[in-house]
Amino acid sequence: MVSGFSGLPGGVAVSHLSVYDWPAEVDGGVCGGTPHMHLTCSEGYVVTGGQGAVQTLTTSGYEVTPLAAGTVAWFTPGTIHRLVNEDDLRITVLMQNSGLPEAGDAVLTLPPQYLTDPETYASVTVIPADAPEAEQERVARARRDLALEGYRALRDAEGPEALAAFHRAAAALVRPRLAEWRERWERGARAAATATGEQLDRLERGDFSHLADAGVRAEQPSAYGKFGMCGRLDVYKGV
Repeated sequence: MVSGFSGLPGGVAVSHLSVYDWPAEVDGGVCGGTPHMHLTCSEGYVVTGGQGAVQTLTTSGYEVTPLAAGTVAWFTPGTIHRLVNEDDLRITVLMQNSGLPEAGDAVLTLPPQYLTDPETYASVTVIPADAPEAEQERVARARRDLALEGYRALRDAEGPEALAAFHRAAAALVRPRLAEWRERWERGARAAATATGEQLDRLERGDFSHLADAGVRAEQPSAYGKFGMCGRLDVYKGV
């Protein structure tokens, strides 16, 4: 029997993002989200409204990509990125590996002293789920501003050493969670690719029986306005 996969195509996940309009004093009052990096996941933006930009920093240098309704932009693991909100920027985010970027594969560009171990990192990044909304917003803004301090230092650094040091610290931080991430990948993107391979094999033999197992799914967001790294999120539980 052909292995089935009922998730979104390719094992991706989606969320709807309203980018923070909070001005950042540490960056001249520019409004936007928290700079961070994914280590194993690509991420894509489908801009659905408003205007802004995504700032990116890689070993190739610093870039700014304008974002407006209709823009599709994406980037690979290792890209430090920061969303800037110029006018009500709204995005549908496409995330590799069943939403892993929002489920752990993200390291904020904090100053080095906060990247030494998972406990120190968590002490300034975790938003308490049971706290009042005002407190959650305070924590989200504080960690955004702290990450901007580290981000500015990385942008201003001369030579590759500072970025390499951040990569090294980020890899050490996430290492305890790699087994969990691998399991998510195996259930998602790997399972989806395996199912396609098995279906191709069947079709080559003239077996189309998997078509009789077709199905349709639809879901509404499981949470609205969640405080994320880049803005307020509407998230889905089962996709």
